[in-house]
Amino acid sequence: MTVTTPAGLDLRSFLHGLPGVDKVGLEARAAALGTRSVKTTAKAAAIDLAIRMVDLTTLEGADTPGKVRALAAKALRPDPADASCPPVAAVCVYPAMVPHAAEVLAGSGVHLASVATAFPSGQAPLDVKLADTRDAVAAGADEIDMVISRGEFLAGRYDRVFEEIVAVKEACGSAHLKVILETGELGTYDNVRRASWLAMLAGADFIKTSTGKVPLAATLPVTLVMLEAVRDFRARTGRQVGVKPAGGIRTTKDAIRYLVMINETVGDGWLAPDWFRFGASSLLNDLLMQRTKLTTGHYAGPDYFTLD
Repeated sequence: MTVTTPAGLDLRSFLHGLPGVDKVGLEARAAALGTRSVKTTAKAAAIDLAIRMVDLTTLEGADTPGKVRALAAKALRPDPADASCPPVAAVCVYPAMVPHAAEVLAGSGVHLASVATAFPSGQAPLDVKLADTRDAVAAGADEIDMVISRGEFLAGRYDRVFEEIVAVKEACGSAHLKVILETGELGTYDNVRRASWLAMLAGADFIKTSTGKVPLAATLPVTLVMLEAVRDFRARTGRQVGVKPAGGIRTTKDAIRYLVMINETVGDGWLAPDWFRFGASSLLNDLLMQRTKLTTGHYAGPDYFTLD
C-alpha cells in the first residue's frame, strides 16, 4: 500500500524531501538557549508552569496498586503543606495500573496517561498493541503514550509505521495520543525530523522523545528539532501538535531551559500543559524544593517530599 500525505505526496518522497538538519548549528543554538537566565519573579512563574506540565510517571516492574494510588494523590496535591501549589498535568502508568490511578484521579482534571503498544520495545503484533490500547482506555486512561516500531522506521518501511499509528489513534477513541519516537535509537537528527512529521501526519496529538528506558533520552537539541517540526507542521496544516521530552530531565534548571527553548522557538502558544509536557519522576521534587526556597527563603531537605 502506498501511503500519501494530506498534500497528496508519496510518504517516502515527502519525508526525504524535508530540509536536512544542520547538526552544528542546531547544537550551538540549543546550547545558547540553555544559558539563558530567569530572574526571581519570572522563575516563580516558570516553576509553577513546569509543575503543571509534569506527567508524573512510574513505569517499573515493581509498581504496586498502593504505590500508584500514592503517586496519584501526590499529583493532585504535590506539596501537602502549600495549597497554592498547582497539580501536575497527568499521571503516567502501565495499563495494568490504570484502574488504581483512576480511583484517585476521577473527576479531578488531572489526566491519566497509560503507556501502551508493547512499551517500551514496541515489538508485538498490531492486534496485541490495539488490544493494549483499548484496555487502557476502557480502564480510565484519557491519554495513550504509544511507541513506534523503530525497526520498521529504520528499515525505511514508513508506510507500516504510519498505518500502525493511524490504527492506534482510532483505537484511542476520544483519548489523546502521544507518539514516542525513541529518539536515542533513531541515530540522526534528520531521522528525528522525519519521524516527527510521520507521527503528526498519522494523527499524533503529541510527539514524545523517549520511553526513558534507553541510555540516551531527551536532550535539548533533539527537542529543538521536534519543536521546529511542530511549528512547521502547524504552518503547513493549521493543526497544532504538542511535544513531550521524557527521560533525564531531573532539575528545575533543566526544566527552565526547555521553557526558554519553547518560548524562543515556537512562542507562548506552546507554553501550556495542553501543548508541552515533561515526562518525569524525580523532576517534581526538585521543582517543589526550589519553589519552597522562593516562598520561604529556605531549602526543604530532599526527604521533605515523598520519593517516587
